[in-house]
Amino acid sequence: MSNPRRFVTAAEKVDFQSPWTLEEWLCRGDVVDNKELLMVRANMEPHRCHPFHSHPTREELIYIISGRAEQWVGKEHRILGPGEMAFIPMGEIHGTYNPFNERLVFLAILSPSNAAEPGIVDYSTQEPWASLRGPEFPPCT
Repeated sequence: MSNPRRFVTAAEKVDFQSPWTLEEWLCRGDVVDNKELLMVRANMEPHRCHPFHSHPTREELIYIISGRAEQWVGKEHRILGPGEMAFIPMGEIHGTYNPFNERLVFLAILSPSNAAEPGIVDYSTQEPWASLRGPEFPPCT
């Protein structure tokens, strides 16, 4: 793609409703002529989640804009709030959960943009991931 666009307005972003969030793509090949980065603003409603998965060929940053995230990287988790982030190394299993009563908005920045497939692998039904959160954590859909 040859798209010389250097700025992206709200009207030019590409929206996609995934099973987990409303994705607002601001940096990917059909928006800008990017070489290394992908960036999406994700809007996750209360009690929703993007359960345990990995990106075998990409690393990722998750930066919280508003709300709170129960963020897992491997078997560690933290509650992240606005201005906080998580780094997910390439291939690391992770999950983003919003067990709270407020919308979670975050940026996901991934690299490289032209990584080999598979772009994502679901681990949410495999152990130990299927039961890692345990009964002390509210379920998310």
